[in-house]
Amino acid sequence: MNILITGGSGLIGQSLTNVLRGRNHNVRILSRQESSKPDVFQWNPAENHIDDGAFENLDSIIHLAGASISKPWTAKYRKELYESRISTAALLKKYCERLNVRLTSFISASGVNYYGTFTSDRILTEDDGVIKKDFLAKLCEDWEAAAYEFADISDRVVCVRTAMVLAKNAGAFQLLKKSVDYYAGAATGSGQQWMNWIHLEDLVNLYVFAVENKVVSGNFNAVADDTVRAKDFTKSLAGAAKKPFLPFNVPSWTLKFALGEMSSIILEGSRVSNKKIKSLGFDFKFSTLEKAFKDLV
Repeated sequence: MNILITGGSGLIGQSLTNVLRGRNHNVRILSRQESSKPDVFQWNPAENHIDDGAFENLDSIIHLAGASISKPWTAKYRKELYESRISTAALLKKYCERLNVRLTSFISASGVNYYGTFTSDRILTEDDGVIKKDFLAKLCEDWEAAAYEFADISDRVVCVRTAMVLAKNAGAFQLLKKSVDYYAGAATGSGQQWMNWIHLEDLVNLYVFAVENKVVSGNFNAVADDTVRAKDFTKSLAGAAKKPFLPFNVPSWTLKFALGEMSSIILEGSRVSNKKIKSLGFDFKFSTLEKAFKDLV
């Protein structure tokens, strides 16, 4: 297939591009920089511009673009978080309509924060709506709504509600690993909040599964089987790294003071189910923390 990826220079995008090309798909990348490579096309969302060539004989779009949520959520940055996801999706739709593009699939990243950021023992499924209307829930809700705007020009729309991605020397896992390596591994807040996660390889394979299989349509939670309490996650990581696990918790107020509202993604968390994607035949290679840490640590 001819597949266009936004956010192709990011952690997930680079890995996904390599795997798709290894499976003989023609992958095109949207870049803000000019490039002489035939498979890289320039776009400038701020100026509402995309190179028309990116859409020629196009089969699928995988929309991964989005500013990182790990920076302080100032009013200015909240706007960037929104525009980098929702406004870019609208721009892609505008070009598809103008160039009369009919897609077999439009696949968009989303987040498990769609349900809201809170702690409970309830296991959330794709049938659940937004439960706690906070900033990230609203962001994910609008992100997915922008994806479903493609329903009239795409055979399928898929939203991948992604948990924390575990990848070697990258992303959130790199920071967690450093804290353990520097003998500062400890639970945060109560330590009883749930941590949803997925290994990078499984997430990439899930995107491949989604683009190649017509049965995949709608919203899917991208989380491993082994959802654990935050305290147990850090304790297991420290054990895998052969480092001590500190017997006290990092107080909630220190994170709230340092990170503001963003601290909620560390201090809160509920369990999320992956049964829907597994029911369609997708298998997780790294279904447990033990398997993931064996590969990453």
